[in-house]
Amino acid sequence: MATEWISSLGTIRTLSPLNLENGSVKKDSEVNTSVSFKDYLSQAINKVNELQVEAETLSDDFAAGKTDNIHEVMIAAAKADIALQFTLQIRNKIIDAYNEIMRMQI
Repeated sequence: MATEWISSLGTIRTLSPLNLENGSVKKDSEVNTSVSFKDYLSQAINKVNELQVEAETLSDDFAAGKTDNIHEVMIAAAKADIALQFTLQIRNKIIDAYNEIMRMQI
């Protein structure tokens, strides 16, 4: 239904030719840069969810007195908030692009 047009977009190429995993830089030829848009979007949403869960866990631990590191709690909350705001802006741009395509005359 609504996701059929997303899967028909095919694959996208990452913007950066560098992959920074474990502190090492991999060349573009060593990195699999072909990923479907659906998979990329799914991974991004899962990452945002992980950040939200981590921030909530740290907040609960702080409230329960299990930790006294307020800096870590605030940083995790800020990361989760920024990731969510970024995801919402991407969603808005996707919806705008879809609406623009729908307005095109054939």
